[in-house]
Amino acid sequence: MTDIEPRYREANLPSISRKTFAIAGIQTAVFGLDELPSQASEIACLWLLHPRLGTQERMVPIATAVITDWNKRIQEGRAGTSKSVKGLIAVAFDQRNHGTRLIDLLCNESWKKGNPRHAQDMFSVFQGTARDTSILIDYLSPFVFPKSDRRVTENLVLGVSLGGHAAWSCLLHEPRINTGVVIIGCPDYVNVMADRARLSKRPTWTGTTPPGAGFLGSEDFPTSLLETVRKYDPAGLFLSHLDLSREAEPIRSAPLPEPTESQKVALRPLFTHCLAGKKILNLAGGVDKLVPYHKGETFLTWLKQAIGPDGWFADGTVTFEDIIDQSAGHEVTPKMVDEAVRFIGDVLASGEDDVKMASVRESKI
Repeated sequence: MTDIEPRYREANLPSISRKTFAIAGIQTAVFGLDELPSQASEIACLWLLHPRLGTQERMVPIATAVITDWNKRIQEGRAGTSKSVKGLIAVAFDQRNHGTRLIDLLCNESWKKGNPRHAQDMFSVFQGTARDTSILIDYLSPFVFPKSDRRVTENLVLGVSLGGHAAWSCLLHEPRINTGVVIIGCPDYVNVMADRARLSKRPTWTGTTPPGAGFLGSEDFPTSLLETVRKYDPAGLFLSHLDLSREAEPIRSAPLPEPTESQKVALRPLFTHCLAGKKILNLAGGVDKLVPYHKGETFLTWLKQAIGPDGWFADGTVTFEDIIDQSAGHEVTPKMVDEAVRFIGDVLASGEDDVKMASVRESKI
């Protein structure tokens, strides 16, 4: 994955303050505390989730870019119409089994790199990271603002690759997170992992007729894992309420049907709990081979139809932007960072009184 830091050194952005806290047994880096406006009592917090095989250090450039942009908006009077000033900090920490929390190198590797439990390891790690984010939301304020003169009133999440998978989970299952940016992540774990098994020529894929027929439920993707995926993964959670034939699995490519009226009755409370009012930016690489956009596209198309202005969940007022950097592989490009900075700044500047309506935007850059 391309390191984005040089791009922002060239832009001459100032360095951002960084303080480290041990919170709930997790080494936690908090950026932007020294730069908070003195009059800001309400604070927004951006949770930064790094990629597989990386550490929290990978998120420093994004923290710098987002906080610098927001503080500039405040100085220039472009931080919304509210009379009060909202401050912004960012938090990064090592995902489970990464960096300061590493216990087994092999668990972070793929099937091709010799890890037979790649599917189990990856899903459990990033789901654990999503839960760690919830725990840290519980306890951040008493550590960072012990005088209680300030409080975190808004939580946003941005994740890259493995962190992008975790960001999807945070969005769906943590009600205190209202905004998410997913960079080169996937909302359909079964689809992307089935394709990876195919490309890796796993015996559980090649040893059946047709190939892949026995993959789901095999030792590479146990039935018990599939059951867990259907509880937490976006596609697994929502699509489990549809009557999908086995012919569509394990790799989804055909368009998904709109839910029947009875299925909508079952899905509506789930959509309301997981998505209502949330703002999501999905950023993908057009030539990404590790997490191909098209492996999440079938589900995303179905989701966008549901939450869009003409969809059956339009009253859920979800904001969704789906942007593809056409020349990007599995990397974070300057264009992606610019879009993320723009999106987060716009969300923070929007007020509670702003008109809320469903919005879906698709773009290629």
